[in-house]
Amino acid sequence: MTGIAASVLAAAQTVADEFVTATDGVTVDAAEILTGRAALLGLAAHGRVSAGGATRLLPTADGGWCALTLSRPDDVATVPALVGADDEVDAWPAVEEWLAGQRACDAAERARLLGLPVAVLGETTAAPPRIRALGAPKDGPLAGMLVADLSSMWAGPLCGQLLARAGAIVVKVESRGRPDGTRAGERAFFDWMNGGKLSYAVDFGEYHAIAALLKVADVVIEASRPAALARRGLGPDSVAPRDGRVWLRITGHGAVGPQADWVAFGDDAAVSGGLVGYRDGAPVFTGDAIADPLTGLHAAHAVAASRNRGGGELIEFSMAAVAAGYAAHPDGGETSPVRPSPGPPARALGADNAAVEQLIRERTTATC
Repeated sequence: MTGIAASVLAAAQTVADEFVTATDGVTVDAAEILTGRAALLGLAAHGRVSAGGATRLLPTADGGWCALTLSRPDDVATVPALVGADDEVDAWPAVEEWLAGQRACDAAERARLLGLPVAVLGETTAAPPRIRALGAPKDGPLAGMLVADLSSMWAGPLCGQLLARAGAIVVKVESRGRPDGTRAGERAFFDWMNGGKLSYAVDFGEYHAIAALLKVADVVIEASRPAALARRGLGPDSVAPRDGRVWLRITGHGAVGPQADWVAFGDDAAVSGGLVGYRDGAPVFTGDAIADPLTGLHAAHAVAASRNRGGGELIEFSMAAVAAGYAAHPDGGETSPVRPSPGPPARALGADNAAVEQLIRERTTATC
């Protein structure tokens, strides 16, 4: 059971239906989108421990609540520095004891200085994506468009998956040295997110190869910290312009100000937006990393809508802000996970390099 309120599912289904209308694409089931990973991996809501187990929602001294994610070895290794311990500690008991003596905002500030994914309950308000003109518009359907998907994990890949279902040619770009982390996890989830995409493997030091793809792409999906690509000359204002291009940027907390450097995962981003349930008066997690699939769904709809008005836009989504848009829905619900329908398996890392390079050559020639 995932604990997602029926009203949340209904609101998400409205977005899914609008995406289908905008693309004349296949049917999209919001319940499958929001609960599919739980169904594939056998996950369930666990109160103040996330369904995936890596995030916990803990009380602070001022009556607030913080969500902290320790999903990476480096995060666990940072806990002694977070709690001020000289030696190794048992991570979660140490964090819980430390948070009990801290104000929520102070604890989050310290965790963020250390690069940890953390959130204060309800700190983020709902907001639409930031959209600005990026280039000249150009009419054209989404079907047949070339999508460069530089994202990883869930929100960005889900957006790419939905665009692929709508007929776009989606190229999943991964580093040979550090491919998408979900590739090494449960195969069923990786296939669900990335089946039907071409696999293009490059070293991220090969800026020319990535730049060549981005130059001819009609849609770009990225979920890095904004400065990461900009430093390499691969940001939306650095890559050679293309009429009608839609550049989608997904971040945890926004792309401007100090929030642009805050690390986030789906469960802590949901808490930041206040999208939680309540049990005995205390907050508990709702769904499985729910800010991820909600953002991926909204992002796909935004890209389709942008293409329908000619594109030429940079669209920036905050996962926490998307989650906040659902926080006002009534609490409650024990939703059974919906297992995704089988689809094509994801391609092996770099299996389509030659095909992608041919696409780049053909589109480069056509542009010239």
